[in-house]
Amino acid sequence: MVNVAIFASGSGSNFEQIVKSELKYANIKLLVVDKENAYAITRATQLDIPYVYVNPKAFANKAAYEAQVIEYLNAYEIELIALAGYMRYIGETLLVAYPNRIMNLHPAYLPAFPGGHSILDAFEAKVSETGVTIHYVDGGVDTGPIIHQEKIIMDPNWDLETLEQHVHALEYKMYPSVLDQVCKEIK
Repeated sequence: MVNVAIFASGSGSNFEQIVKSELKYANIKLLVVDKENAYAITRATQLDIPYVYVNPKAFANKAAYEAQVIEYLNAYEIELIALAGYMRYIGETLLVAYPNRIMNLHPAYLPAFPGGHSILDAFEAKVSETGVTIHYVDGGVDTGPIIHQEKIIMDPNWDLETLEQHVHALEYKMYPSVLDQVCKEIK
């Protein structure tokens, strides 16, 4: 089993889906949140998964913040980081500590619509398809090597909420299995 930390900033719905999945190779050991009131904390408590809240504003810079995060990761012997709705860019400190060991779930079919508003961006662009991408994190914005992608054909009659529902349903299906496969390949 590979010890995994999930990073989240908000509701933690993908975190919950991962924890509730039947994983053979991934051992979810820790949730890391950067927002004090993130609902993901409630989910972690209900699922009996340890969590840490690290306030980025309490540190002089990103490197100091990430150094503190790494201390927690080391305490839990974390081998892989899975970002699931973590709305903070990963800096050099974490990238060096976890080379090719940080994966991200992105709600678009990259390289289209990188960044923090990809579902809205795809909807407003009136494209015929979007999707979900899981990729390794590098120093760019959603530019790391792609692990897995799946497309969603968009119905022109969908409103934004309907598109969001389809994207999230695909995320919930994809992320646990891809995470488990990556952990299988690590071991």
